[in-house]
Formats: sequence, structure tokens, C-alpha cells
Amino acid sequence: MISLETFGTIWSEIFNFSDYSQLLPLLKNSIIACVVLGVMGGMIGVFVMMRDMAFAVHGVSELSFAGAAVSLLLGTSVVTGSLIGSLIAALLIGALGTRARDRNSVTAVLMPFGLGLGILCLGLYHGRAANKFGLLTGQIVAIDDPQIKSLIIISTLVAVGLVLVWRPLLFASTDTDVAAARGVPVGVMSIVFMILLGLAVAVSVQIVGALLVLSLLVTPAAAALRVSASPVGVPLLSIIFALTASVGGVLLAAGSSVPISPYITSISFAIYLICRIITARRPIQRRNVLVAAS
Repeated sequence: MISLETFGTIWSEIFNFSDYSQLLPLLKNSIIACVVLGVMGGMIGVFVMMRDMAFAVHGVSELSFAGAAVSLLLGTSVVTGSLIGSLIAALLIGALGTRARDRNSVTAVLMPFGLGLGILCLGLYHGRAANKFGLLTGQIVAIDDPQIKSLIIISTLVAVGLVLVWRPLLFASTDTDVAAARGVPVGVMSIVFMILLGLAVAVSVQIVGALLVLSLLVTPAAAALRVSASPVGVPLLSIIFALTASVGGVLLAAGSSVPISPYITSISFAIYLICRIITARRPIQRRNVLVAAS
């Protein structure tokens, strides 16, 4: 059994707010980043769930990790490498995986390749260990001004892009055949969405890491869909849940030596669990979101 002394040591590493007041002002960029990612992740997560692409998000994140690791090894911009890797994966999945089965197969092929390539590059990299660890599990204090600017620009681009294509993308995500019959360019919508998803994954990897990016781009939306079917309520709840997880995670991580990602994932999971409990006791009537949106 774990002794009280050992338990106390572990607890102090997870939660230690003795210097919290001095550390909090240093996290300005991190908090801004989490707010931006929370809004963007909450928005795009709705379509990830509607299009059944949670597995694809993980595949894109592995290629994003590989691109970032290659850039780290070569001494170039990690953000640029992450973006290139994400966009390559997104376009491959979008072009080769038109059906769910094909998409899952392509994702399953890309994931081990991306992870293996990334690990190879990290093994050859002899710089700071924190840089390598941060690509997998996220980082909290290493977000400088250039990174925050690029994150805001890319996240804004994703959010604006989603707003511009929201209605046709919602139609195409709800019923592809009917949308195509009514003249919606379903193929174009799919490619546009995959590009936006690739950008979203690339910037999310910088905060929560490649292994746990689902906690921002999938879990909040999945929780929102458990308690609502409203075309307005679902995106709004998804954004609120993502903001709670991201900002709450960075505030908790500030008082410990543990990376930010376990806090974000734990809060996201807790929100999802609560939503499941609510719907288990009071089932809601599922209805077609498109009907209300139209």
C-alpha cells in the first residue's frame, strides 16, 4: 500500500499552489491560447462528431506531431512543420477516405507512420528534453509572443472559415445524399472541412500535445451532443465545455510540475461523464439538427 508520506509527495506535485500568485502573471499567453483554442475547438468539434471523424482527428495529430518533430530536428519553425504535417494528413484522408470505412483505413495507416517518424526525429534530436516532451503532452510556459500571434491568426482563420461554410457544411454533414441532390457541393465541403481541421489540429498540438488533442476537438462536442440537439445549443455548449477544460487545465497546471494535458483531459472527461449521467436519468429526444437549422 502507498504510505501517507508517499501520497503526500505525489499530491504536492499534482497540486501545489504555494507560489501560485507569482506564477499566474507569467501565464498570460497560455491563458489567451487556451481561450482561443477553446472557442475554435468547440466550434469545429461539432462537425467532427457529426461527420464521425474522431478517429481521423487522431490520425491528423500524429502527422502534425511528425511534422513538428522533423522541424525540431532541422532547427526550423515547429509551428510550420506542424501545419505542413497536419495539412498533408488532412488532404490525404479527405481525398482517399470518401467513405467511413476507407477513411478509417487511411487513418489507421497514417497514424503509426506519423508516430514512428516523429519518435525517430525526437530520438535524433539532442536539444532540450522539454521540447521533445512538449510535442507529445503539451506545454504551458513556453508559449512566446510569435507563437501566440500565429495561433490567434490560424484559429481566427479556422473560425471564420467555419462561419462562412456553416450552413452548407451542416447540411452536408447531416445527410450527404440529400445535400448533394439539392446542389450542395459535398466534395468541396469535405475538402474545405479537412483543411480547416488540419489547421485546428496543428495549433492544438502546440498546447495539449499530439497524443491528447482529442480532449479539445472531440470530447466537448461529444458532451454537448449528449445534453442537447439544438443547432444553436450544441455549438454553444461545446465552446463552453472546451473553454472550461482548457482554461481550467492551465490554471490547475500552474500550481504543479505536471504537464497541462492531464488536467485538460481530466476536466473534459469529467464534463462528458456528467453529461452522460444527466441524459441517463433524463433521456432527451434526439431530432435531426438540420431540421431546426433549415
